[in-house]
Amino acid sequence: MQPADDSNLLRSEAELKLAHARKDKAQRIKDLGSPIEITGKALALQVRGNVAWIAENTTVIRKLDLETGKTLQLFKGHTAPVTSLAFVDRVPGSGKGDLLITGSWDKTIKVWDVQTKQLVSSTEAHSDFVKALHVIPSLGLLVSSGSDKIVRLWDLSNVRDGKPLTSVGVLTDHTRPVESLDARPVSDTSAVLYTADTMGIIKIWDILKDNDTPPRWRSTLVGELQHHRTKVDDMIYGNGLLWTASTDETVHIIPHVAPAQPPAPGTKPIPPIQHPTAVRTILPLSVTPLGEPYLLTGSGDVIRVYDVSSPEEPELIAEIDAHWHDVTALRLWIRKSQVEGEPGKVRVEPWIVSASLDGTLRRWKLDDLLHPPPPKKAVEEEAKPASPPASSTDALDEDEERELAELMGED
Repeated sequence: MQPADDSNLLRSEAELKLAHARKDKAQRIKDLGSPIEITGKALALQVRGNVAWIAENTTVIRKLDLETGKTLQLFKGHTAPVTSLAFVDRVPGSGKGDLLITGSWDKTIKVWDVQTKQLVSSTEAHSDFVKALHVIPSLGLLVSSGSDKIVRLWDLSNVRDGKPLTSVGVLTDHTRPVESLDARPVSDTSAVLYTADTMGIIKIWDILKDNDTPPRWRSTLVGELQHHRTKVDDMIYGNGLLWTASTDETVHIIPHVAPAQPPAPGTKPIPPIQHPTAVRTILPLSVTPLGEPYLLTGSGDVIRVYDVSSPEEPELIAEIDAHWHDVTALRLWIRKSQVEGEPGKVRVEPWIVSASLDGTLRRWKLDDLLHPPPPKKAVEEEAKPASPPASSTDALDEDEERELAELMGED
């Protein structure tokens, strides 16, 4: 007879405890952040105007009104979870973003008409899951990455003709699935591309459009960053800084100003921002239209807010028990609403939208996140009348009281 596998028992007990804790927390925070429940789990999120676009594990893309919480449209066509979404103009340079691009575990990239929900085109893009998409509008270029360790470049100039996208470049240097993408345009014909994988490796590419007909893109690997020990979950470039979040429980802020080279030798690195659990998403407000020196992070089920006026010495200013499961996305929502009783007057306020594996989107006024109220317990303690000085037995903590009771029982 073989011995029982204690690891299975321990794992089951841990899972039961975690499920119980999440159930308790779900009840405790059920009204926090004005939650909007969705059918599936949000794997990617974009906010445009007062509308949230959600890529779900249920194979659909959901268009949702953030004011009312109502679903406006569902885009159906993928046959597996949808992992990523991006927008492109039907008329280049119009800024309308009237074509939606989505990537999925079904290995395809699909293009949709935002207004009609019509499927414009479908492309067999990767040999494994599509993990990330990034559009470089000024270059008319789409970048995709997948679990097949490949990064592909796609021409968007013919995205409106209903045919599959045309591949114009392939990057094959990664040895692990590529999870995150971002890019920095340099000119009308070139850009710096950042690609990050599940080993924590970030590769830096110089991509340049050649003069062939049809045109193709040449890519040159110009650098590699190894700040993280494992998967890079999120990556954002802006204002000369590359912000990265990882399952190694850190956020890194990496100066990277020159068009195609890392910082000069001898540059002192900015210390990482440590977290208690994996960091799945970040939102540096300095790279948004607000331009504020704050960083929001989603680590586990908690949203943290840091003042990064001095990146070398970030200050944690708030921790919000926002969800009961992992936070998957944080997005800025410039909320425009009608002022009650004043026709024609519109109020504009910055809000934050968070998505989570708990199946909800939650809406937070930014000012409330930056200046959270004191914990309820602390408020109650302040409201209590002053107590007389405690005797020696009054000052005992719970363990000491238990020990004293046991001793008295023995006597």
